[in-house]
Amino acid sequence: MVKYIIKRLIISILTIWLLATITFFLLRVLPGNPFQTEKLISVEVQERMMAYYGLDRPLIEQYFTYMKNLLRGNMGYSLKYTNRTVNSIIASTFPVSAELGLRALAVALPLGLALGVASARKRGKAVDYACVVVAVIGVSIPSFIMGSFLQYIFAIRLKILPVSQWESTAHTILPTAALALSLMATLTRVMRASMLEVVMQDYIKTAKAKGLSEGKIVWSHQIRNAMIPVLTMLGPMVASVLMGTFVIEKIFAIPGLGQHFVNSITGLDYTMTMGLTVFYGTFLVFANFIVDLVYGIVDPRIRITK
Repeated sequence: MVKYIIKRLIISILTIWLLATITFFLLRVLPGNPFQTEKLISVEVQERMMAYYGLDRPLIEQYFTYMKNLLRGNMGYSLKYTNRTVNSIIASTFPVSAELGLRALAVALPLGLALGVASARKRGKAVDYACVVVAVIGVSIPSFIMGSFLQYIFAIRLKILPVSQWESTAHTILPTAALALSLMATLTRVMRASMLEVVMQDYIKTAKAKGLSEGKIVWSHQIRNAMIPVLTMLGPMVASVLMGTFVIEKIFAIPGLGQHFVNSITGLDYTMTMGLTVFYGTFLVFANFIVDLVYGIVDPRIRITK
């Protein structure tokens, strides 16, 4: 187990280093510079600002300087937000995005799994059709449509919830619902498909032939084995949701991290883009690492010690 964790840790560090390196050089390939979008800035001032941030130095020198600072946990100053470091921006916005993501997952995960199990066990019946309809609606309707629809019904027409902002528990209900619906629909579809595949396996027939109770067969053999594809999907899903969703945060005016993913790349904010990429990559690698460990708990046939 220890050997496995050390091996995965080394692979994770190499993955993050490779991600940071590729992103660093790809950003420099993009045409223009971070200050060209500022129309009121003259060429002379742009050159001075490039020199101030060290962007006029040889590319390889910039790379080693950035990686050296990154190892110290210093992601540098944003090129667009005056006197603000990337670390401070992430520290102030990530908790908001993470809270929204956790609220949505807390709603979507149990509901999605329950609907997927119920749909598979009642295949071809009214319950199955109802679950499939809910799943299709959740997957088909884009987040910005669902968010706007919820705002119109519950905030504008019924006036029982705030339209936007992130100030109280009431402000979190609509964005959580809009985000949770698509997550729940995806989980329902994956869990249903996985359950339908599991119930056809020979070991399920063997369990029934041995006279095991229905509840034990469902919990110990069907749900447990059907969870493996769901776990595979959960790692990236959790990472992406906690990192912020640009559309939902934009519609509900939530000061989260999602807006910076788009703004930093469109504004060629090199340090901000690099910081967000490394932060997201680290979070994603960690989430997948946890999922790999959970595999061995859910299915003992998966030997993580090998």
